[in-house]
Amino acid sequence: MFHDFTQLVAESSEWAYAIVFLFAFLDALVPIVPSETAVITAGVVAANGDLSLGLIILAAAAGAFLGDNTAYLVGRRFGSRATTRFFSGEKARRRIEWAHEQLRERGGELIVVARFIPGGRTAVTLSAGTLGYPWRRFAVFDGAAALGWALYSALLGYYGGRTFEGATGLVLALATAFAVAASVELVRWALRRRRRA
Repeated sequence: MFHDFTQLVAESSEWAYAIVFLFAFLDALVPIVPSETAVITAGVVAANGDLSLGLIILAAAAGAFLGDNTAYLVGRRFGSRATTRFFSGEKARRRIEWAHEQLRERGGELIVVARFIPGGRTAVTLSAGTLGYPWRRFAVFDGAAALGWALYSALLGYYGGRTFEGATGLVLALATAFAVAASVELVRWALRRRRRA
């Protein structure tokens, strides 16, 4: 992916920003889209001077914000029909139930934290719309979350790329991102286990 992305940047950097935007947008609706990988990769490329770090952050934040708000709108407009259709599996239903419960209890902080949890952002944004969480409050918290996520991902790639050249910087940045995500999941698991005990 790094080689393909780097080649695309060499040919036309506008496409790189569009790809970052599109991946960040789609990731809110289809959690398997590798948006974080695209933003980190773009950050590594920016460290080499081929892209603007500021534009990467802007494209990623705008895509994430618009994607989250689209998911919110789907939840608001189609409510339970959308969650039934997109979250039909047992594990997915448990995520939605968790999101509903947490959104009632924690609201804004959950919207911010969920942006960093793969799959969690989709469940929370759909649930926020389904539950009728006030859009203005949602937009404020989601704007902060999208910007924080974009900064985190782009800077992780940028500093990885500055420290190590090429693919090594990308591997280091991705490994750090995976370690952070694994740490968050480990903390969530430990807290859940503590509550059950």
